[in-house]
Amino acid sequence: MSVVVVSAGLSVPSSTRLLGERLAAAATGQAPADVRVIELRDLAVDIAHNFTSGFPAPALADAMDAVTGADGLIVVTPVFSASYSGLFKSFFDVLGVRDREALAGKPVLIAATGGTPRHSLVLEHALRPLFAHLRAVVVPTGVYAASQDWGDKGLDARIERAAGELAALTGALSAASGGTDGAGAISVTRGGVADDKFDARNVVPFEEQLAALRSAG
Repeated sequence: MSVVVVSAGLSVPSSTRLLGERLAAAATGQAPADVRVIELRDLAVDIAHNFTSGFPAPALADAMDAVTGADGLIVVTPVFSASYSGLFKSFFDVLGVRDREALAGKPVLIAATGGTPRHSLVLEHALRPLFAHLRAVVVPTGVYAASQDWGDKGLDARIERAAGELAALTGALSAASGGTDGAGAISVTRGGVADDKFDARNVVPFEEQLAALRSAG
């Protein structure tokens, strides 16, 4: 499972990056050094230039390719003005301009850091709607770490739970994609024997089925 961490932390060392690395290690079982971490702080100028030129610099293009190609994504932002940082949002803005389907169907674990527990709802009122709009599949558990949470067992438990959900979701989606046969067609097995195929392109929307029933009645 390839996991990419997108960190919008600005300081060095960064608690935002640390949280992302701990989540990635728990999800993959790998050491932090073996996980790709994208530091948006290093790409800030390239992101700004992309808005005005419409073309990504090589380093930014490489980061966007890594995000698009990852099996799973961990995104971590510090809380600014009760929401995600502008740098964090800008990166996903330019990614969406480049490829509107970049995150479609991709498992994403959302996380944030802040100075006080009062901002913990940023996960639900800001990050989750953003990635739902980008058509990502957001895992149920988000992780927020306030300053006093570091070293607390409660944070460790949330990290393990969220990372487990990401690993399970990524594995399930990978297994499902491995069972596809053609665009939109999925083999269906009964008793261990493949005897049918489901093709999403042939699904009739419920509204059309209901309208047909009404007209028939």
